[in-house]
Amino acid sequence: MLKSIGIFQNSIRLTLQELKVNKLRTLLSLTGVAFGIFCIIGVLTTVNSLEQNIQNEIKSLGTNTIYIDKWDYSGGPNKPMWKMRARPTMKNEEAALIKERSGLTENATFLMQTSANISYKDEVIENAITYCINEDQIEIQPIQFENGRYFSSAEFSNGTNNCIIGYINAEDLFGYADRALGKQIDVKGKKATIIGIIKKQGKSFIGWDYDKCIMINNKFAKQLFDPEFSNPILIVKGKPNVTTNALSQELRGVMRQIRRLSPLQEDNFSLNTVEAFSKATSDFFVTINIVGTIIGGISLIVGMFGIANIMFVTVKERTPIIGLKKAIGAKKSTILFEFLMEAAILCILGGAVGLLFVYLLTLILSGPLDFPVFLSLPMIVTTVIICLIVGILAGIIPASRAAKMDPVKAIRS
Repeated sequence: MLKSIGIFQNSIRLTLQELKVNKLRTLLSLTGVAFGIFCIIGVLTTVNSLEQNIQNEIKSLGTNTIYIDKWDYSGGPNKPMWKMRARPTMKNEEAALIKERSGLTENATFLMQTSANISYKDEVIENAITYCINEDQIEIQPIQFENGRYFSSAEFSNGTNNCIIGYINAEDLFGYADRALGKQIDVKGKKATIIGIIKKQGKSFIGWDYDKCIMINNKFAKQLFDPEFSNPILIVKGKPNVTTNALSQELRGVMRQIRRLSPLQEDNFSLNTVEAFSKATSDFFVTINIVGTIIGGISLIVGMFGIANIMFVTVKERTPIIGLKKAIGAKKSTILFEFLMEAAILCILGGAVGLLFVYLLTLILSGPLDFPVFLSLPMIVTTVIICLIVGILAGIIPASRAAKMDPVKAIRS
């Protein structure tokens, strides 16, 4: 054990000496390893952070929730666009019928998503995201308020021209979001009173963009928009402990019954589950990770040849010393281990530089670009393991050559 520690310390000393004596040669060789580690770990870190952020937003779409739409979100050759376009759109009354006839459903709502110009005095926001909602919407998609409240049952029933506004939209119209409460804004030419301001959520890749939205009830929305062109969907949330598969099977039967489809007719709707969307996203990112790893791997191989070149030169320069060590009793395994350790340390130094670049990348993305990126401990451990493997592969041939040297010939050289 003590002998191995001594060899390790000696390898570190010789490696640092090599860096000091041959700065440019070592620097150029380490650049390949650093760039390869930067590509692999940088891509994996960024992609994994992106996937984590997207998966969190997918979860925000609702647990055990199914989106019923004319469109199938997964697409595919068996679901041509023209066929889905010809399907009937979702209807408001279908949400009530689902809740009435489905024993596994806890909440069901009808949602239209469109856009509208909103304004207050001289301030105008063009094409603001507009959610036209029913009473159950907040039960399926919880909303946190900075100020104000949600619509009351009476406001839904009467179609009162009240609205809820996103934080950024409130800031854009009034300067400060808290000034928006109680103000009247124009929504597509009609007055609407702001009764709630949604708490700031931050950037959204998918799902609900609450910061830049406006919410109105569906009865009021009928005065402004044609449901046919407002992307109407039904959102259904299952009861606790009901599996998505069981809920989906029941909803298919209920929807076919509501639409009076015969057994020979195919479905004219699609059931899109959040779990299926999450799985499709994971599969997509697996492909991106593989491509990124291949690109980084090629760079790492180039760096490995650079390290191997250093080790060949090092072995040649130290041939007399190797001969002397063997002449006084050094074993082949000792010489082999010494040079392998030196190659591994060189790779770890290159990997450390690569990790530094990755860390700088995380600061850039997390700071000015407002995209949370996390350099996790498993990634750092992965870097060390990769560097050790690359170092051993790069140093195995030079180290073997050094270990097999004839001590007499080595000393004479």
